[in-house]
Parts: sequence; structure tokens; C-alpha cells
Amino acid sequence: MTSSPSPLAAFGATSPAAREASVRRKIPGSLARYERAQQTLAGGVSTALRRSARPSPLYFDSGAGAVITDVDGNQYLDYTLAWGPLILGHAPEAVNQAVARQLAKGHTFGAQHDLEFEVAELLCRAIPCADLVAFANSGTEIVQVALRLARAATGRTKYLKFEGHYHGWDDSVLVSYRPTRPQIEAAGGQPIPVGVGQRPNHETVAVEWNDREAVTRAFAQQASEIAAVVCEPLLCNSGCVAADPGFLEFLRDITQAHGALLIFDEVITGFRLALGGAQQYYGVTPDLATFAKAAGGGLPLSVLAGKREFMSHIATGQVVHAGTLNGNPLALAAAKATIEELARDDAAAYRQLWSLGETLRLGLQEILQSAGLPVVTAGGGPVFHLSFMDQPARTYRDTLRANTALYSDFGLALLDEGVLVLPDGRWYISTAHTAAQVEQTLEAARRVIG
Repeated sequence: MTSSPSPLAAFGATSPAAREASVRRKIPGSLARYERAQQTLAGGVSTALRRSARPSPLYFDSGAGAVITDVDGNQYLDYTLAWGPLILGHAPEAVNQAVARQLAKGHTFGAQHDLEFEVAELLCRAIPCADLVAFANSGTEIVQVALRLARAATGRTKYLKFEGHYHGWDDSVLVSYRPTRPQIEAAGGQPIPVGVGQRPNHETVAVEWNDREAVTRAFAQQASEIAAVVCEPLLCNSGCVAADPGFLEFLRDITQAHGALLIFDEVITGFRLALGGAQQYYGVTPDLATFAKAAGGGLPLSVLAGKREFMSHIATGQVVHAGTLNGNPLALAAAKATIEELARDDAAAYRQLWSLGETLRLGLQEILQSAGLPVVTAGGGPVFHLSFMDQPARTYRDTLRANTALYSDFGLALLDEGVLVLPDGRWYISTAHTAAQVEQTLEAARRVIG
């Protein structure tokens, strides 16, 4: 990725070095805690992505609505939302009360309880592909359940995925996710592992997003081996790159024609683009879909939703789906409260999410472009991506043109102004954000640009 020097100072803004020094003066508690954590916690963080925070991983004390407070008392307007789960914002009262009621009754049972079928009923009403659902705890594990189910249903072992799409950290799927150009050129079309120590992968067919010819060719050559096509229906993990018009329909048609399953990975898009997820928003129904993040409203929960003919393999025990904490009552209490809040008043929450999100996205785009910066925003409303590049992306490889160093400086400057954003360019909106807070954010961007 491009790492040229930042031109922000040329537009009258404080230099990146001065911004970093300013932030460091504000966060002595976080700096000290990070140094301490590295002595006993591998990398000093609980997931490797958090190490990319600049100038240092922050330590937080509390969150309320759209505001998060760090251990030094600094408050930030939060557009990270814990990397997506907090669709109602921090500590929403409805979720707090639901979890508190369940806490008083018990944390987990390792057995059945009413919330299991109550949440399942809500999910089956909301999600187009959901005849039956199954619960787990993370996006990574529920994708593995979906792929196992696809293999069982088809008797085939391979699956097709797209470059830049993320489906969890398991060896079987952690391939061709954000590879560099040299890695792509050296791979010769083979799946590219992300890190060392991963098992050799002979089950993945990886092609470019929006490339109909590559998908058609893969099925022409390996149709008898491909059990499923899996994709993020909106490529949120790598630039929020949308499917070309008709591409999702094409995937639906070609999988049906060849007896393979279509799996939508809705870990991000689920309950974010619409109550029924991207499949409702785009009007394309997959065979199976995975949900996590916003599904639990801030607690760990993942969901596999699917058509009865496939989910019956789990129902009969032919496909093993296990887990001590599956269907945990605390997570399901949070999920029920979250779904009910999102569904209230004919899903009015989504009109707010889209309206505020588009005001923010288009406002940022206008401010930065008026300063002479090449800027592209993609996605929309509840989740969008901002890149410093001159043309919209159609594939993951197109996103490699972005000036990531400039975005890093922009994010650092926003942090100094009291706005917290993710390091990869993704922005999330919650129902707790207000029009006034969005305007505060746009004002902060104007100050950054100068």
C-alpha cells in the first residue's frame, strides 16, 4: 500500500508529528498500561489488529451512547463501535436492563432456556433465508459451521471465496485477505496465507471480487468439487466495495446451476444495512448466512441462519455443531433486546442510521475534496469506508491504490480533536449518534484540514 508523506500540513493543519505529540501528552495512563500489558499479554493486546492504533493502543474506562471515555478522562465521539457490534451505542438502557435481569437469574446453564427459541423466532421472522438458526459465539466459528454444512449437503470439499473478503482467523479461510501486490504476483492464482504457521490449504478457490469470468471459469473447471461460494455481500472488511449491479444475482444463479450453496458472510452487514441484513437490502437470498457483531448488541454471539433443507443436517445431528457456551443466556438476552429495539416502529432505527450516516459520509467527502484531496467514500449510511484515492474500487486490488499513510495521519488528527475512528478507514454509525454529534465530527474534520 502507498505510504507517501502526508500532505495534510500543506492545507494549514498541524503537522502529524505535532498531532502525535499532542495525543501522547493526553494519554499517559494508556501509554503506561500498554507498557505494563506487554510484560504478560502477548503483544500487549487481545487481538493483533488493535496494535495498529496510533500513536498507541488506548485503554478505555467507560462508554455511554456515542461517546467513549479513556482511562485519562478523555472523551471521544466513537465511530469504531468496538469494530461494529455496538449498533445501539455504548451501554444502551434496553440491553443493560435485559442483561441485568438475566444476570440475577444465572450466567449460563449448559442447557435449554426460553431465550433460545424466543431469539430464534425473532431471527427467523427478520432474515429472509432463515427457516432455522443455530447459535455460537464468534464469527470465525460460525463460518466454520456453515462450510461444514455445505460440505455435508453437497458431498464436496472445496469452496470459492474472493480476494480481500474476511471470514475469520481459521486456517481454512484466512487466505487471500489483504495480500500485497508482490504476494499476489508471486502466488500465481493460488490462495495466499496471511501468516506463518497456517496449514497448507487445498480446499480454497480464490478469485477477484466482481469478476464473473473468474467465477464462471472456476465452476467450469471444478464444479464437481465446489461445495459453496462464500462472500461478504458488501465487502466491508476491505474498502466497503459493493458488488457490481447483478453480481450477487449472478452468484445466486451460478451456485444453483451447479448444485453449490451460496453463503453470505453477514458478520458485519447483518443487522446493520437492514434488519434482515444485506440479503434484505439487496434482495438476494442465500442458502446460508452467518451473523455476529451487531447480532449480540455488544455481547459475544454468532448465528447461522439457513434454509430448512440444509439446516436439517444440524437438526438431525448428522452435522456436528457443539459448544459449551452456545446459546448463552446473557448474550441472548442482549440479542433479544437489540433486535426488538431495531425492529421498533417498523424499523425506524434504520431510517435514522441511514440518514445520519449519509450526512456524515457525504460531509466528510465534501470537506476533504474541497481541500484538494483525492477522496473516495464507499458503502453507505450505517457502515462506510473513506479512502484517499482518486477512483472508486471495484475489486480488492483497486483498494491498494489508496494512500494509507495519509489516512493514518487523518485519523490521528481526528483523535487529537476528540473523534475516534478505526485505522483501516471503516466508519460505523449507531442509533445513539445524533445530528449534533455528526456536525461536531464534521467541524473536527474542518479544523484538521485547516
